Amino acid sequence: MRRFLLILWVILRHRPDTWVNAERLPWWLRALIRGGPWRLLPSVDGERGVLIRSTLEQLGPIFIKFGQLLSTRRDLIPEDIADELEHLQDRVPPFDPEQAVALIEKSLGAPVEQLFAQFDRQPMASASIAQVHSAELHTGRQVVVKVLRPDIKPVIEQDLKLMQRLAVWVERYFPEGKRLRPQEVVGEYRHTIMDELNLQHEGANTAQLRRNFAQSPLLYVPEVFWDYTRENVLTMERIYGLPVTDIPALKAQGTDMKKLAERGVEIFFTQVFRDSFFHADMHPGNIFVSKDNPASPQYIAIDCAIIGSLSDFDQYYLARNLLAIFQRNYREVAELHVECGWVPAHTRAHEFEAAIRSVCEPIFEKPLGEISFGQVLLQLFRTARRYDMEVQPSLVLLQKTLLHIEGLGRQLYPELDLWNTAMPFLEKWLRDRYSPQTVLKKVGDRLPGLLEQLPNLPERFMENGRWDMTPQPPAKPVEEPKAETGKSRGQKLGLTALLTITAAGISHPAIWPGLQSLPLPSWILLGCAVIILTR
Repeated sequence: MRRFLLILWVILRHRPDTWVNAERLPWWLRALIRGGPWRLLPSVDGERGVLIRSTLEQLGPIFIKFGQLLSTRRDLIPEDIADELEHLQDRVPPFDPEQAVALIEKSLGAPVEQLFAQFDRQPMASASIAQVHSAELHTGRQVVVKVLRPDIKPVIEQDLKLMQRLAVWVERYFPEGKRLRPQEVVGEYRHTIMDELNLQHEGANTAQLRRNFAQSPLLYVPEVFWDYTRENVLTMERIYGLPVTDIPALKAQGTDMKKLAERGVEIFFTQVFRDSFFHADMHPGNIFVSKDNPASPQYIAIDCAIIGSLSDFDQYYLARNLLAIFQRNYREVAELHVECGWVPAHTRAHEFEAAIRSVCEPIFEKPLGEISFGQVLLQLFRTARRYDMEVQPSLVLLQKTLLHIEGLGRQLYPELDLWNTAMPFLEKWLRDRYSPQTVLKKVGDRLPGLLEQLPNLPERFMENGRWDMTPQPPAKPVEEPKAETGKSRGQKLGLTALLTITAAGISHPAIWPGLQSLPLPSWILLGCAVIILTR
């Protein structure tokens, strides 16, 4: 209750009557806003975005992180509020170093003097969720130890419940409350913040990203030391690089800025389309540049708590959508949105196409180098929203990351042409995805499972009238099974023979050429035999 009253006081102090529709509030709350004692205090002036940002800052680190997440949902909130929330920073005072030491010792089961050859009790950095200390292992490796703030989980649970209640109120009384879907946003935030509270989860993401870019000249990801990692403590290799925003220092060491900007784009598309595992929190504070080879610069990424992933389905349709946008084929963009289910099936493709054209054509009148790829996607999402498009969280994360990458690339190298950098990558990805080698590799990967199910497939097909690869529990007998006729036995044998020949032909390099060399009459006879057996 004390926390609730504090939140209520901070919100009322920031004049919510200027950014909510007070006429729709209950009479008692309307009277409270208009006649409360805070009116006697100095007035707080400013635009609604500034007032909302200031409110979140005063409510503490959990609400600050919520504001940061909310700033990425430009598909849901007005532009002026999103712009202001982007200014939120994690400038949180560190907690007592002795508390950090006690938490590390309790989690790892030994004194820090025994665990580490050297441990700096003064934190290197402090954020809303955790703070970081430098240390040295007995092997001589330099590391950083990240530790969660003490007792933060109960506070977060408490604040999340209050935020859920506030979301209900916003949805009910804010003029655009229902369209903003605040309860859905809070639910998404709950999932994100809970992942960040598990440092083992962050460590696992870091290890996966490191494997994906092992020996890569594009990106380096620090090593995780699992013997010194628990749910609330994460120990990682200490990295030494230049902050990606320190452009004077990058230029001073002779960094190839054009290559650095283009490699950032290449890293993003590689993570999204090759790996379907992308760092979704790539703001400048999490990105560094190695000092080792300025002529061939390498990025360093940290803080992998938030990771995005796309299904094969979304990957395919996203790639085709992007290529269609590059080629200004608006009809295909509209049809793809309907085909993949991003907009309802009853959407009229020609109307949707006209809406997309009206958004994109003015943008494409500019030189390609001046066009923001991320902003084009943002405009498309907003247009599709009018047609009841349901934006998937994975696509929102992708859009946010793309905006970060493009903005950073243009900051490093203002002449960056993201379009010409991305289009060849997408074209090659689509070619490779459906090349005969890739298709055969997928068949080979799945062949053991197919062969395992092969003996049961004809029977399952005959019973269900359709192919169903999902293992089914044995059905309870309802009546005595009928004796199998010669016809049904022949059908099963025919289907089994056909599937066996096909699987063997694909998997065995010595059989496939022989099957290819069969004359056309043989294939016709084989086809007729299968038709007769399966009738």
